[in-house]
Amino acid sequence: MFVDKVKIFVKSGRGGDGHVSFRREKYVPNGGPDGGDGGRGGHVIFEVDSGCNTLMNFRHKRHYKAEDGEAGSKKRCHGKDGADKIVRVPKGTIIREANTNKVIADLYKDGQVEVIFKGGKGGKGNQHFATPTRQAPKYAEKGRDAKEYWITLELKMIADVGLVGFPNVGKSTLLSMISNAQPKIANYHFTTLAPNLGVATNKYGKQFVVADIPGLIEGASEGVGLGFDFLRHIERTKVIVHVVDASGQEGRNPIEDILAIMAEIDAYNPEILKTKPQIIAANKMDMEEAGENIKELAEYFEKRDIQVVPISAATNYNLQTLLTDVGNLLETVNKEDIIFEPEFFEEEIKRDKFSTEKIEDGYYVVEGIGVEKMIGYTSLDSEKGLAFMQKYLKEKGIIESLENLGIQEGDTVRIYNVEFEYYK
Repeated sequence: MFVDKVKIFVKSGRGGDGHVSFRREKYVPNGGPDGGDGGRGGHVIFEVDSGCNTLMNFRHKRHYKAEDGEAGSKKRCHGKDGADKIVRVPKGTIIREANTNKVIADLYKDGQVEVIFKGGKGGKGNQHFATPTRQAPKYAEKGRDAKEYWITLELKMIADVGLVGFPNVGKSTLLSMISNAQPKIANYHFTTLAPNLGVATNKYGKQFVVADIPGLIEGASEGVGLGFDFLRHIERTKVIVHVVDASGQEGRNPIEDILAIMAEIDAYNPEILKTKPQIIAANKMDMEEAGENIKELAEYFEKRDIQVVPISAATNYNLQTLLTDVGNLLETVNKEDIIFEPEFFEEEIKRDKFSTEKIEDGYYVVEGIGVEKMIGYTSLDSEKGLAFMQKYLKEKGIIESLENLGIQEGDTVRIYNVEFEYYK
C-alpha cells in the first residue's frame, strides 16, 4: 500500500536536573558544593532512507520519543545524555508542524540528516552557583523541558517530468514504453493508485526521471477522490506532460479534458502552471477517431504556446519525438532541485517564555531563553545597561511574576549565572 501523508507525534528528551550535594570526606569538614550537571535530552532526528519509498510504516506507529537526560550526581558526576530518536523517511518527505502547516524541513536528497527538535539542556549542579557571599548554594538548575509537537509528513515524489491526465488515457502505458518502470496496466478507471517513477532516455542520451501521477478527476483540488494525495506530487516536477486520449473515447472532448485538468492544478496551487513548462502528449493516435481531433487540439493549444505531440504509447509511435521535446523543455528550467524552505522556527516561538521560582526565603531564580539572551548582550557594568534590563524585566512581566511570589527589597534574584539584589 502506498501512503504519502501521515500525522505523528514527536518529543525530544528533557534535560536532566542538576544535583545539589556537598563534598563530605574525612578531614574535610567544610567541603564545598560538588553537585554534577544533568545530561542533555535526546534530539529528534530525521534521516533519509534510500530503501524506502512510502510512509506506510507510520500508519502503525504514531509516537516517537527521545530519551530524557539523566540527573547529575555527587562528586561532580555528569548525568548521561539521553539517546537520540532517529526517524527514517523516504527521500522527498516534507515535515510540517501540524497546527500551523509550516514547513520544518524538506528531506530532498540521499543521506540527508536533520535535527528537527533538540533535546533540553541539562541543568547545572550547585557547584556552579557558589559565590563569595553564598558559599553553600542549596540550588541547582532544573533540566530544560522537552519539545513536543504533532507533525505531518508529506511525501512529494522527486521527478523531472510529471505525466498528468484523466484515468485511462494511457499514462501508465506511456511510462512503461519510455522507461524501465513496470506499472500495472489495465483498461479501467483508477488502475494506478500510487505514483510510479521511471528513468527515460531520449535519442541524444539525455536522461530524466518521469513520474506517472495517478489519474485526476474534476473536483480533485477540493479533495474529491484522491485529489490532494495526487496533486502534491506535481509540485516537485519541472515539466508537466498532459497525456490526453486524442480519440475522444467514451464521448470525451480532448480539449475540455486538458482544460479541466489545468483548472484542478490551478485551484490546488496557482504557481504550478505559471512556473512549469507544459507539453501535450496526444495519445492513442493509432485509433481512427484521433485523426479528426488532433488538428483542432494542436490549433487550440499551440496558440497558447503549448506544444502538442501526437503519439501512440501502445504502438511506440512518435515517442522519441516526445522525449526529445521534453528534454529540450528541461534545458529551459532551473537545474536545481525544487526545495521547500523552512518556515517554522521553534525557538522563536518560545523565546519570550520565562519561569520564576522561589528557591528559599530571600532567593529567587528567573529562567528563559529570551531572558538569558538579554543578559548575554546587555552591559551590566553601565547605568544605561541596568536601566535597559530593568525595562525588559518589567515589560515581559517578570517583575510582576516575582512580586506575586512575594519578593521583597534586598532579596536576591539570579538570572542565568548573574545575581542581583531586588529593589523597587
